[in-house]
Amino acid sequence: MFIHRRRGWEIGQAEVTPEAVARGGFRGGLGRRSVGRLGLAACLLSVGYGQARAEDAAPEGKYPPGRALTPERDATTYNNYYEFGTSKAIASTAAGFPTSPWSVQIDGMVKQKRNVALDDLVKQMPVEERVYRHRCVEAWAMTVPWTGFPLAALMRLAEPDAGAKYVVFQTAEDRKRMPGLRQSWYPWPYVEALTIDEAANELAFLATGMYGKALPPQNGGPIRLLLPWKYGFKSAKAIVKISFTDTRPKTFWAEIGPDEYGFWANVNPDVPHPRWSQASERLLGTGEMVPTQIYNGYGPFVAQLYSDKKNEKLFM
Repeated sequence: MFIHRRRGWEIGQAEVTPEAVARGGFRGGLGRRSVGRLGLAACLLSVGYGQARAEDAAPEGKYPPGRALTPERDATTYNNYYEFGTSKAIASTAAGFPTSPWSVQIDGMVKQKRNVALDDLVKQMPVEERVYRHRCVEAWAMTVPWTGFPLAALMRLAEPDAGAKYVVFQTAEDRKRMPGLRQSWYPWPYVEALTIDEAANELAFLATGMYGKALPPQNGGPIRLLLPWKYGFKSAKAIVKISFTDTRPKTFWAEIGPDEYGFWANVNPDVPHPRWSQASERLLGTGEMVPTQIYNGYGPFVAQLYSDKKNEKLFM
């Protein structure tokens, strides 16, 4: 007899908040949220991402965020995205960035290299919505409902070789529409990477939407990575290539400042940034200061990934 034991971020169908209530009342901090089939389908169809798959998408449980959602306006107008500029107010600059059509190249140590249209990719993925806390290395935080699919599902599609040890993400480099790329002292394009085990973790997520809408350009649309236990700079935006390799690659911020932005970048309140404390964080929308949690509160799901890495700088 099969007995299903739910994971910590899963909830049962009876506990799912009705969509009308979730859409209108979640800001009060209900703590759990699941999107209905019709609502998710509408989100995906608004950008043409897979009618058949959207209709098949089942409601999924979420890891309880423990705090209210960040107001959408705050989450979509306060953005770190150096390709568009170094201030937080880049939303208007990014607004004209074209996100469709879009394709993602999958290459490196895989069974078959391919270049797949994002529409077609999403049709093959188990689409769901998850509410995640997001912690920036600059000590501000937000809580956002994201639509997308587990990174592990894409890895199953890619079929990496047994010898692959890392997954590398390369982001868009559009010099015509991204004025920040004129800052030639940065090592463009933006590149980030994970170990295979990190990428296969159940919390690693590729988002194509937020707040029930298509993912806007300033938040990394049309497709971005989400790693809620790490500082936000690890979550690559506007992904154009995903590669599998057996060699740890150079990553954007680790190459610029290895003593401040390391490869692992896991959240830890007890390990300060060289120039500021990480013990607390400022919540967008309210300005409230709250204590930082180790692994951003996701330790039960990810701490085991690092049990054999005692000599690595895991929290910078």
